[in-house]
Amino acid sequence: MAGAGLIAIKRRIKSINNTKKITKAIGLVATSKLRKNRGSLALNNDYYNSFREIMNEVLVDNEIDTNNIYFKSNGSKKKLYITLTSDTGLCGGFNANVVSKTLEYLLKDKENSLLIIVGQKGRTYFKKFNIESVAEYVEVPDMPTIKEAKTILDKALTLYSKGEVGEVNVIYTEFISAVKQEVKLKKLLPIERESIGVSNENNKDDKNSIVEFEPEKEKILETISELYLKQTLLNLMLNSKTSEQSARMNAMDGATKNANDLLDKLNLQYNRIRQSTITQEISEIVGGAEAQR
Repeated sequence: MAGAGLIAIKRRIKSINNTKKITKAIGLVATSKLRKNRGSLALNNDYYNSFREIMNEVLVDNEIDTNNIYFKSNGSKKKLYITLTSDTGLCGGFNANVVSKTLEYLLKDKENSLLIIVGQKGRTYFKKFNIESVAEYVEVPDMPTIKEAKTILDKALTLYSKGEVGEVNVIYTEFISAVKQEVKLKKLLPIERESIGVSNENNKDDKNSIVEFEPEKEKILETISELYLKQTLLNLMLNSKTSEQSARMNAMDGATKNANDLLDKLNLQYNRIRQSTITQEISEIVGGAEAQR
């Protein structure tokens, strides 16, 4: 019986060792990707903040006409939610948290809510809840570019310009640090001055700064509004991808640690059974020798 128990434990130890190799390898890859994503996100944040400053300069004048489609509501009561999930798993509660947040908004007013899913895992989750989507985008690169952001935004803008939705929101995971990420909702359309950071009070303090615009502000605003939306969506996608890699790294580190803990317990159990078996065999040998005297 002891021999059978030892064989079973050895099989479990081998299986766990194989699993640990996989989790460790995935964790190392995630760590490498996280480093690259953090660098790209930091660069994009600088560029995005500069873009917001330009929008701020244009919009700081209250007299500017903001009656274009990007700023003025089209009157539709329907809301579009773009949810950013991952294409692959093994990233802890990353996708579950995004889906849970999305469902929270969708179920408040299901009849007036539309959904665009980004990521294979999101598509799988929402199918389980029998929630239909107007568009799905999968196989998004680990390092999203303006090309992917434009593809998704074009669909949202089409729905918005036709009046099929009156509001466009993005549900994503903001990267705060390697150990902290937070699921948030960002309103894309219509554009709100507050979301750009327009502050007339700050502008009043700087009377000596004179900015000339060519062409006029209204024409510039029409041109750069769509560019601003693309950059906003790209920034949110980079946040999401960076958070995904961080969540995967932490999940795999945790899985590897748990495997090590389990291996320690199994090795201890194996050695105890083996010691007990050896002790029993010695006792039987001694007992047999004594009986022959």
